[in-house]
Amino acid sequence: MIRSLLLFCGSRTGHDPAHAMLAEALGHLCAARGITLVYGGGRVGLMGIAARACKAGGGRVIGVIPRLLMTTEIAQDGLDELHVVETLHERKALMHRLSDAIIALPGSIGTLDELFESLTWRELGIHDKPIWLLGGNHYWQPLTALLAHIGSAGFGPPDLARLAEPLDNLAALSEKLGYQGDGRR
Repeated sequence: MIRSLLLFCGSRTGHDPAHAMLAEALGHLCAARGITLVYGGGRVGLMGIAARACKAGGGRVIGVIPRLLMTTEIAQDGLDELHVVETLHERKALMHRLSDAIIALPGSIGTLDELFESLTWRELGIHDKPIWLLGGNHYWQPLTALLAHIGSAGFGPPDLARLAEPLDNLAALSEKLGYQGDGRR
């Protein structure tokens, strides 16, 4: 059962307003399902939008932010928990410990860094949490194509792309989350 969802996404909103709408809808979905949203702790970009939407819906949000990003990502106030850590690696490790599943929305190289470490840990058997990719306009298609290419070129297992599952929309994520213990779906 998924009680907490780790979100990787941009500290910017991008050019397409659909990305911000998706982040907001994700926050509302987590709140409605009683799923704790675990994320990078910032108030900027898609991550801030998702966190505020979850809180506005009565949801629980845990942020994990490195001290060095306190001024650039600006820690979101009003979270249920905010953990300030010293390094990016500590951030990723703690976010993983606090979550049951992982979702990536559009973002930049920081999002990719977090996502690739999660994919690596999953391939090595360090965790078996589902990893989902969600973004409009086939945002993640180049990444899934790259993973398939790496596998077919012999630098990974032939089914390397199976480590992360692309989802078409929020309804697909809702199905993946399934039933929660309090009867919510």
